[in-house]
Amino acid sequence: MARGTVRYWAAAKEAAGVAEEIFDAENLGELVTKITKNPDLARVVVRCSFLVNGDPAGTRDPNLVDLPEGAVVEVLPPFAGG
Repeated sequence: MARGTVRYWAAAKEAAGVAEEIFDAENLGELVTKITKNPDLARVVVRCSFLVNGDPAGTRDPNLVDLPEGAVVEVLPPFAGG
């Protein structure tokens, strides 16, 4: 199991109530399961994209996105503007 940091941005930050926190998870799917125990955050996360160490997770199965030790996972809600 890897330990890392999850960072929340915009609406995800507001729903989480913190800008970042430490996590323990083997893969992105496990991390999402843990953070969505917060119902406010669960409503936001379904619309979010994720970066793992700066790389987009994209549409891959989150259970297949391994999280290395020390990973930084960014939770990014959709942004408006242009």
